Amino acid sequence: MNKPKIVFSDIDGTLLNADRDLSEATISEINAIKNNVPVILVSARMPKQMRHLQAKLAILEEPIIAYNGALVLVDDKPIHSVEVPLEVIKYIVDYNNNNPKGKFHVSLYNNDEWYAPEYDYWAKREENNTKVAPEIKPNADAIAKWDKEEKGAHKITCMGDADLIEEAFNHFKSKFENTLHLYRAKDTYIEIAPKEVSKLTGIKKLLDFKYTDFSLADVIAFGDNYNDAEMIGNVGFGIAVANARDEVKAVAKDITLHHKEDGVAVYLKQIFS
Repeated sequence: MNKPKIVFSDIDGTLLNADRDLSEATISEINAIKNNVPVILVSARMPKQMRHLQAKLAILEEPIIAYNGALVLVDDKPIHSVEVPLEVIKYIVDYNNNNPKGKFHVSLYNNDEWYAPEYDYWAKREENNTKVAPEIKPNADAIAKWDKEEKGAHKITCMGDADLIEEAFNHFKSKFENTLHLYRAKDTYIEIAPKEVSKLTGIKKLLDFKYTDFSLADVIAFGDNYNDAEMIGNVGFGIAVANARDEVKAVAKDITLHHKEDGVAVYLKQIFS
């Protein structure tokens, strides 16, 4: 069997252990292959939330695919960037502010900017999970700033009471079915990104720009959640961790151990030894 020539891995629920960190086994295995096989992190996270992991893996010079493919950085410069338009952001914020049943948390992201409206439970939880603190700025102020700078959002997250989030998800899905991706990793959370991007499109953009000798058939990719399914199903070596959603396992070429059991490291050692 031919070996893959480039590695892409999701982070949360895939590469990280139970402590939401990189295990010594994972660091060791990636160090063993990184000089011969590029190792690229591909995530819904912002770049700033990925660089400390790159540093631990000694792959800071490698590109980053952030925001589920909405932003691809090579040498810290965007080679691909797709944003949720400002008018859509305004609609989502207005919906939340005018909801008689109550409000949820709306965080707005562009490249390394993360604006949270307040330092509440949800902002603290995200900070704890990603090791990066938000800048506190009301949604309206963030929108006004981006309006002047002619920016949109690479990602929007809505977090709050499960009933409010369910209602918002159904409303936004109906309203923006053709323009937005809406991901739900849990019932208190919605992750919003432009419809035309995905982790797979991010990989394709990077291969076309930097790794022109490689095709999708040369790619090994690891993932666990709904936003990984397209990537896992369309690369040559799409590998699901044991804790992956059934939808991801269904399209995977193989299944490795649970992320808490260093599934990525174990599989890399197996395939590259």
